[in-house]
Amino acid sequence: MFGALKMELSSMHSNKGGLKYHFVGIGGVGMSALAQIMKAQGHWVSGSDRSNDLGLTPEIFYKLKLQGIKLYPQDGSGVYDSTDMVVISSAIEEDNRDQKKAFEKDVKIVKRSELLSNLFNGKRGVAIGGSNGKTTVCGMVGWILSTAGHDPTVVGGGYLKNYITDMSLGNTRFGGSNIFVIEADESDGSLVDYEPNVSVITDISKDHKTVDELKNLFSKFAENTSDTVIMNDKCAHLIRVHGKKKIITYGDSKSADVHLFKISCGPYGSRFETGGCEFELQIPGSYNVLNALAAISVARNEGISDGEIRKALGSFNGIRRRMDFVGEKNGVKIIDDYAHNPKKIQMAIDAARLNGGSLIVIFQPHGYAPTKFLRDDIISTFAATLLPTDILYMPEIFYAGGTADKTISSKDIIDDLEEKGYNAFFFQKREDIIGDVLRKVRPANTILVMGARDDSLTDFCHSLLNEL
Repeated sequence: MFGALKMELSSMHSNKGGLKYHFVGIGGVGMSALAQIMKAQGHWVSGSDRSNDLGLTPEIFYKLKLQGIKLYPQDGSGVYDSTDMVVISSAIEEDNRDQKKAFEKDVKIVKRSELLSNLFNGKRGVAIGGSNGKTTVCGMVGWILSTAGHDPTVVGGGYLKNYITDMSLGNTRFGGSNIFVIEADESDGSLVDYEPNVSVITDISKDHKTVDELKNLFSKFAENTSDTVIMNDKCAHLIRVHGKKKIITYGDSKSADVHLFKISCGPYGSRFETGGCEFELQIPGSYNVLNALAAISVARNEGISDGEIRKALGSFNGIRRRMDFVGEKNGVKIIDDYAHNPKKIQMAIDAARLNGGSLIVIFQPHGYAPTKFLRDDIISTFAATLLPTDILYMPEIFYAGGTADKTISSKDIIDDLEEKGYNAFFFQKREDIIGDVLRKVRPANTILVMGARDDSLTDFCHSLLNEL
C-alpha cells in the first residue's frame, strides 16, 4: 500500500509541482505537525477542525493561518475538485462531511500515518515509540540533533518549547538534511508502518491496548528497524528482535548498556551521571532522566559527543503540558500535565510531590472507550499514590465528538475511590471545581491538573491561578 502511495505521490509531483492537501482534524497535534511540514515543502495546504468551528484553542489555528494554511468549516466546503489529497486521522468518523465530500468527488483519501510513513521511510529515520515518554524523547532527540548542527526534520506528538515561536506551534521542525525524527504512535497500530534506521522503545504498559498486543506491535516495530534498536532495559525481555541488528539497552540497572551512576531529582530538574559524564535537566521527574538516557543513546549512536549532548539537554525546556509549572500564588503551585494512563498518572503525582505539601489533583479522563478500558487500573493507581491528606477532583470525561458508548462516567471512578476512604469528588462541569478548591486549598499545597487531548486544560489552570 505504501509503495503504491509513494509512486502515486511521485507521479503527482512530476505532473503538477506542489500538491493540494486538505487535512481533516488539522488542529490535532499530529495532524497540524504534518500539515506544517507539507506547507514547508511548498504544497498548498488547507484544513478543517471541529475545535476551530467551536472557537476552541484559537492559538493553534491562528498560527496555522499565519503560515499560510487556509482553514474551512468542517462541512465539506474545503474539498474541491482540484484537491489532490484529503488527509484524515484515525479519529475521523466515516460520516464526516469532509470525508463524504472527498468520496463524492473521487479525491484520494489517506490516513495521516500513511502520509507520514511515505515521507519518513527511505530517510535516515529515527522513530521513537513506547507507551510512555515518547513525546519527550522525540523532543530531546530532535533538539540534540538540531543544536549539534545535524539539521533534522522532526514530527512530534507534543509542543516542544524550544521550537515554539510567534508562528510555529513547536510540534515540528523542517530541516534540510536527510535525518527524519518522528514520534511513532502505537494506539492505532500504525507503528508497524515505519521503517526506521534507528528505533527507540521507551516503555510497554497497558494504555490503548493490552500488554500482549503491544508486545507484538513493538516486536514488529523492532523487526522493521534496519540498524539499531534502543530500548528500556525493563521491557527488553518483552521484545523479539531478529536479524543482525545493534541492540542498545538503557535504564537504572547496571545490566543496561547505558545506565545511571548517580541521580539527584528536585522539583524543577535533575542531575545524573552516565558513561562518566554528568548531565543536567531543567525539567522535573526521575522518569525524564530515563527519557534523557534514551535520547543520549540515540545521539551517541549518531556520533554526537557527550559535550554537545550535555549542552543541548541543559537547554532543553521540555514539552508543553508535560509537568508545566503554570505559576504560584499565596504559596500554592499549579502544574499542568498531559497524564492520562495509569503509569503517567503515577509518574506525574510522584514528580509533583517533590514540591512538598499535600496535593490537590484534578484529573479529566479523555474518551469514553479509553476510560472504560482503563477504569480498574486508574482506580488502583490513585489508590496507590494518593495520601490521606491529598484531594482528588474529576470532571466528566472529555468528549471530542463522534460516536461513543457513554456507559461510563468519571463519577463511577470517584464513587469507587470514595468507598475506599479517599478524598475524592466529582463535578459534572470542570469550572465548578474551582470554587471547591478555593475553599479547601492551603498554603504549600500543589495543584496538579492532568488530562490529555484537551488544550483548554491550560486555560483552566490559568483561571484557577487567577482565582487563588
